[in-house]
Amino acid sequence: MTAPTDGEPRPLWRRRTPNARYDVVIVGSGGHGLATAYYLAAHHGITNVAVLERGWLAGGNMARNTCIIRSNYLVDASAGIYEHALRLWEGLEDELDYPMQVSQRGVLNLAHTTHDVRESVRRVNANQLNGIDSHWLTTDEVAKLVPILDTSAELRHPVLGATYQPRAGIARHDHVAWALAHAADRLGVHLIEDCEVTGFQRDGDRVIGVHTSQGPIGADRVGLCAAGHTSVLASTLGLRLPLQSHPLQALVSELLEPVLDTVVMSNTVHVYVSQVDKGELVLGAGIDAYNGYGQRGSFPIIGNQISAAVALFPIFARAHLLRTWGGIVDISPDASPIISLTPFQGLYLNAGWGTGGFKATPGAGAVFADTIAHDRPHPLAVPYTLDRFRTGALIDEHGAAAVAH
Repeated sequence: MTAPTDGEPRPLWRRRTPNARYDVVIVGSGGHGLATAYYLAAHHGITNVAVLERGWLAGGNMARNTCIIRSNYLVDASAGIYEHALRLWEGLEDELDYPMQVSQRGVLNLAHTTHDVRESVRRVNANQLNGIDSHWLTTDEVAKLVPILDTSAELRHPVLGATYQPRAGIARHDHVAWALAHAADRLGVHLIEDCEVTGFQRDGDRVIGVHTSQGPIGADRVGLCAAGHTSVLASTLGLRLPLQSHPLQALVSELLEPVLDTVVMSNTVHVYVSQVDKGELVLGAGIDAYNGYGQRGSFPIIGNQISAAVALFPIFARAHLLRTWGGIVDISPDASPIISLTPFQGLYLNAGWGTGGFKATPGAGAVFADTIAHDRPHPLAVPYTLDRFRTGALIDEHGAAAVAH
């Protein structure tokens, strides 16, 4: 990738040959890996850092998501870390001096049943207690905000109202990755592509480096940010993580005239829809139920998403589907991430984000970098330690996460 500047384009990051040793090695160059490396260098002064990527930079889930950012989660722990992320999003373009097309256009979560209304109002109240800008809108207010949405009483699942977070919105995912990579590279971080981690170097219960397809690399500390493959790597140490990986599909339409300037989500009808600046509709919904690491999904999920979108937006009935793609989401039993030290000294985990990974990018990176730098959980990461699955102190965001869980 090249910088969007006048004159001759120049690479945003340099090709590196791995050194024999680093202070910190980050495994995985998705948004969380890049953000962790950036915050280690920028906020903690740890610049002898390598980010190892088995493919190309940000070619995994970072390139396969629907770009939504929001913080209107129900549980205190979730609200804390996602609101931390949203506040970082609001200043990230200036901090990194790179356009990421952050658009705070608002997110609606529709309510279609009395149960939806009860739970939605509960979420609004919880959000407001946590200082999050969440409001309850009536059906008429929803219709005024999104005129093309079918709010008629004849709808199979009529819209009875919605929660609304005005500061939520979308950000351009590839620009986010390029901005973080560019900033990390400028600070001296080595971004090394085509370098697959195959195992760990150990001295007893301490991890002292990694084995890679480009040879062994020593490290004082190793952070795993490899999404679903984190559990695969951890298993080489005999460390079994409570994660399951599923395909998660998204769809994009042809280019359309601007008609939708708010992100609309519906758990009951089961779809979420936004329209990006260049005109494409971006649709997503639930995971494919089976476990797998294939970056593709099943046709019934695609059909269900389109049917749900057309039910809410009849105006889209003649739009053409341009492409689909599948990411791999790693989900923990309580639908909440793991940000944690491990039984192995010098090894740290950032995994299990489910469908929340992209929206948490800067917050997760900042919190994980702090955890690695100080060898103890960041205050916002305390609820997310691996030990909660032993003690039973689960976070349980399952029912409130949004559409996909």
